[in-house]
This record gives sequence, C-alpha cells and structure tokens, in this order.
Amino acid sequence: MKSLSVEFYLGDSEYMTALRLVAGAVCSTADVDVDMLEDFKVCVTESALILKNGGFEKVRAVFSADGGVTAEIEGEGGQTKAGDCELSLALIGALVERCDITKQDGIISKVTLGI
Repeated sequence: MKSLSVEFYLGDSEYMTALRLVAGAVCSTADVDVDMLEDFKVCVTESALILKNGGFEKVRAVFSADGGVTAEIEGEGGQTKAGDCELSLALIGALVERCDITKQDGIISKVTLGI
C-alpha cells in the first residue's frame, strides 16, 4: 500500500466515523495491534477536530502503511481562527510515537501522526 487519501467537509460530522474507519483499515494492513489501532483512530479524530476548531472548512487526510503507519491531516478553506486545542494535543502526544504540527499564521493547519 503506497497511500490512501480521504477528503471531506468538516461540517458533515458523520464523516468523522468514515475517517476513523479508514485509519483503522490502514492500521490493519500494517498488522498494528488492536490497542495501538484504537489509539491511532482517536488521534486521527482529534486532529480533525483541532482543524475544525481552527476554522477550516475541509480536511484532507493522507494515510500510508509503508514502514509504519502515518497520517497527514491537513485543513483547507474556511475562515481560520485561533482555537483551544491544548487537551487534544496532549492526548495525541501521549498516544502516538510521533506528532508533528504545522502552523500557518499561528494556526495549526496540519497534523502529522506516526506509529
């Protein structure tokens, strides 16, 4: 598996479930254990919520299972604003091996996760 991408509007909250399912499917292809799979799905969801709280209209998530599992979750469109995301970032930092944050004008615009 090289990569898989998903894109959807953050206003449609039912797509969060689909995002979690894709994250779980990618972890399954990489033979990730169940506990880590669940943690990764939580982190992917929290990343999308960070972007939603930052005012982004859409999210684009690119997953890869080559040499570990990674997800790049990036916000697109909308009217960005500063949002409270300290709790989400603390949770993500505790659950994944790697978390990189990209900011644009002081607003988190992309979260990259790795296990």
